[in-house]
Amino acid sequence: MKIKISGTGLYLPPDIETSKNIAPLIGKSENWILEKSGVSERRISKIDVDQMGAIAGNEALGNFGEPDLIINASGVPKQTIPDTSTFFQKEMGFEGIPSFSIHATCLSFITAFHTASTLIESKSYKRILIISSDRGTRGRNFQEPESASLLGDGAAAVVLEPSPESEKSELVYFHMKTWPSGANLTEVRGGGTNKHPQDRDTTTEDNLFSMDGPGIYKIARKQVYKMMLKTLKSTGLEKKDIDWIIPHQASGKAVDAYVSAGGFDKNKVVDILSKYGNCVAASVPMALTIAVQDGRIKRGDLALLIGTGAGLSAACALIRY
Repeated sequence: MKIKISGTGLYLPPDIETSKNIAPLIGKSENWILEKSGVSERRISKIDVDQMGAIAGNEALGNFGEPDLIINASGVPKQTIPDTSTFFQKEMGFEGIPSFSIHATCLSFITAFHTASTLIESKSYKRILIISSDRGTRGRNFQEPESASLLGDGAAAVVLEPSPESEKSELVYFHMKTWPSGANLTEVRGGGTNKHPQDRDTTTEDNLFSMDGPGIYKIARKQVYKMMLKTLKSTGLEKKDIDWIIPHQASGKAVDAYVSAGGFDKNKVVDILSKYGNCVAASVPMALTIAVQDGRIKRGDLALLIGTGAGLSAACALIRY
């Protein structure tokens, strides 16, 4: 599909929490955190996801003017109702722009990218703003040291438009799979009809992030590798043809697997985990935006956005930037 990323935006909260800072909160040493999660520091936001997302969204739009659609592609909403995209629009000072969410937990951005591309291809919209904004640290459960040490805050946004015939930018390939047998591996049980706030047996922990890291890694490593092979086979490409791997920053071990198990050159994998942690759905667009803005990713480069999310799901989007 002939689509182009015409703008990128980023919000990195100024407050930094080091692994040394969080160590006493989870009862572990700094070395334990670095070994288990691979995160040396993460950002802590003092503003909420709507303000974070609006900052990233405004930067992505630049001087382009209003988008004709806003998609929220975050992992966790500002509140249950109304949709978080409404709050983005309000913070950005817009009125009357259609807005909705594409939610696939940590894969929200990848699935939103595909959905937005099909909407542009169908000529339903011409300029779509996708915003991913997450405050992972708000849901940390300090009784689960590994997941608590992983999470961070951040936001990123992209503007998608039709790609001119004279340019090569496009969505080359998309694929997604979900295995509900892994639904209990990553959870926030509260906040919906299950474990409702009015239920007497709902606990504080039900509203916090819970993750079985080893269980997820065991399934995800095998399935993501299969997805990479399918992507190469379906597109007729080889590993050497892909310029960049932009993975969900799930953990140090997960990001490293693209090198150790996937066989990709370490210099081709965009790794921001150590500095920013796992920022839920914002991880992939943050890594993409950082690599675009620092000049690593250039026009015409092939980039594979790939990762896993709660569900358990895996998805990838191969794009030519």
